Amino acid sequence: MKYLYLLSFILLFACSPKQEKIELSGTWIGEISMQGKTMPFKMQIQEEQNGEIKASIINGEEEIKLDEIEKRNDSLHIPLHIFDISIDVKIGNNVLAGTYTKHYEADYVLPITFHKGDTRFKSDLNEEPADFSGKWEVTFIEPKEQDTTEAVGIFKQKGSNIKGTFLTPLGDYRYLVGIAEGNQMKLSTFDGNHAFLFEAELQEDKTLKGDFYSGKDWYESWTAFKNENAELPHPDSLTYLKKGYDNIYFSFPNLEGEKVSLQDEKYQDKVVIVQIFGTWCPNCMDETKFLTKWYDENKSRGVEIIGLAYEAKDDYEYAKSRVEKMINKYDVKYDFLIAGTNDKEEASKTLPMLNRVISFPTMIIIDKNGELVSIHTGFSGPGTGKYYDMFVQDFNAKMDSLLTK
Repeated sequence: MKYLYLLSFILLFACSPKQEKIELSGTWIGEISMQGKTMPFKMQIQEEQNGEIKASIINGEEEIKLDEIEKRNDSLHIPLHIFDISIDVKIGNNVLAGTYTKHYEADYVLPITFHKGDTRFKSDLNEEPADFSGKWEVTFIEPKEQDTTEAVGIFKQKGSNIKGTFLTPLGDYRYLVGIAEGNQMKLSTFDGNHAFLFEAELQEDKTLKGDFYSGKDWYESWTAFKNENAELPHPDSLTYLKKGYDNIYFSFPNLEGEKVSLQDEKYQDKVVIVQIFGTWCPNCMDETKFLTKWYDENKSRGVEIIGLAYEAKDDYEYAKSRVEKMINKYDVKYDFLIAGTNDKEEASKTLPMLNRVISFPTMIIIDKNGELVSIHTGFSGPGTGKYYDMFVQDFNAKMDSLLTK
């Protein structure tokens, strides 16, 4: 399938008239073709006089910098931040066309095009928009197994422009940006790994009915009603120690191949944060950026952080290379161990004292006496606004209490 996509684009440009020189610098709208839909996002590209090319993915207030772009004759190779993913496009007349590829997954190639512009969603209805702003109680429904996930939608609207996110027990859907026209709403986000498209229509009873498309093949329907008091279960209540266990125990190799455990001298008489995460996970990267800054400011107070990496392949060298790339990108100075793969059932087997690994990320806090303090499932990142601010406030208060004892 990958090669068919590539062949079609090669033929397209081979049969076209001679291409004029394109001005790469500027704002582009990328469109990923997936599940019969088009998932749009914004990218800014800057071509320097020395030929160096840099770009940024823009999702509302979020800017994801891309600084490893290669120009190969009339093509661009765009590695997507720390992820094992790339965009490869051929340069044509005011258009870039090619493929979006997840290299760590088999046969994960989607067509992608770019055109110059600043508008993520095209206006079709030209109708006065309904009011979608506020807080919504949401239910996502997976159609095959009829599994449901409760969520909270938070949207801000100015005219026809909407931004917001969905909070779920496992984390948030990050920075969503979109448009409202008549009774319809569309939102999207692209962080390099996740390509999310949400569509919804306001019903006569003022509820929402919609569709959620994620990447190549994930789909859920969703319903919602406005409820300013909507809340989720407390994130410290979802993951816990099973009966018969009194603490957290593990032994995993570090990036030098040496086994490390909480019983090692380095972690004695210190508060320890254990981060269950993966470099493939954008919510985990939001948490990593937060913990990196916090650790730099507080490491002298008697605290250590251990990141347990659960990566996309059961291959130590592959996992190590992904973690090392993340460390270099974010200048992370705390410890990392290679713990397993991102399959939640397999990850749960590596930490049998937990009821299960529900979410990447999950944060475990242990006091100076080696006693478990809390297990925080998921992460509400900066895209959630006040919910992120509340997490930061609560986290700092908890850590200040533990570090001053």
